[in-house]
Amino acid sequence: MDLRKNIKKWWLSIAYDPADPRYGRGEIKIVAIGGGTGISNLLRGLKKYSRDITAVVAMSDAGKSSGVIRKVFKTLPPGDIRKCLAALSDEYQLLSEVFEYRFPSGSDFLSGHPLGNIWLAALIQKYGSFEKAIDVSHHLLDIVGNVYPSTLDNVQLVAKFEDGKQITGEDKIPLAGKRIKRVFFNKAGVRAYRKAVVAINDADLIIIGPGSLYTSVIPNLLVPGIASAIKGCRAAKLFVANCSTERGETEEMTIPDHIQTVENHAGKDLFDYVLVNNKILRRSKMTSKLGEVNNITYGEKNYHQYKIICCDLIDRKLPLYHDRDKLAKEIILLYNSVKESK
Repeated sequence: MDLRKNIKKWWLSIAYDPADPRYGRGEIKIVAIGGGTGISNLLRGLKKYSRDITAVVAMSDAGKSSGVIRKVFKTLPPGDIRKCLAALSDEYQLLSEVFEYRFPSGSDFLSGHPLGNIWLAALIQKYGSFEKAIDVSHHLLDIVGNVYPSTLDNVQLVAKFEDGKQITGEDKIPLAGKRIKRVFFNKAGVRAYRKAVVAINDADLIIIGPGSLYTSVIPNLLVPGIASAIKGCRAAKLFVANCSTERGETEEMTIPDHIQTVENHAGKDLFDYVLVNNKILRRSKMTSKLGEVNNITYGEKNYHQYKIICCDLIDRKLPLYHDRDKLAKEIILLYNSVKESK
């Protein structure tokens, strides 16, 4: 019986998967743009289909451990970089556990800090460069692809609300409890990180999102060189809409509202396709989460010039988030169909 089970398991592991690029055009150059949990979750799924992945990450994080390290060491926030490095490691489960370990209260100045942030802070101090710290981490952690900041400029995110008031600090914006009109940086002349722009120019596939719309996704697009590179490249371009609204940012917003918000901040022609979850979850084992979730979907095949692709993408156990394997597979299927049609 055990032999039969093992044979079946082996057979399923090599069974044909129409999304697997080995049956198509080979390695896909993928650039994923975002921040926070959304992009790191996506990266874990994409590794099955390519080993040429670049994550372009927002640098406006100002909360918790990243905010403290920013102030103490006068450097860029390490948190989202840390999550992406762990996600792209071949040993991501072990590395995620290690990097996400937070020192408990009572640990003096280490209290509340994830080990991965301390790792990056130490490398920044040793080499005197945020860029060098990331480069060294690429090699030491043997990651698949690259993780780049969207900018090396030390910026803070500012939100202007519909009542005309403003607040500075990425961590403070969702706590204001107000409808956001727009977000912007606290200074002009922000420059895109050169390696991020090169990766975008060379990409076969660009994925924008998922992630917190105003505080993780849009901050990348506020960097002029990033937005212009996306518009100018010939890659297949896709916006992944979130599965649900988010408290303090997108309450009561629809899928068209999300798209329009991106356009209002970065203009049109950033993407051609929008991937939307069509599973509305009303019951879950994690009932405590359900009270915080308002899943959203869209019933039309097009919105203005954008083609809408709807499918079941939700994680049944974590209804706030995408299922990384479902999401990655649908993205690659879409990419393959786009390439075949050209």
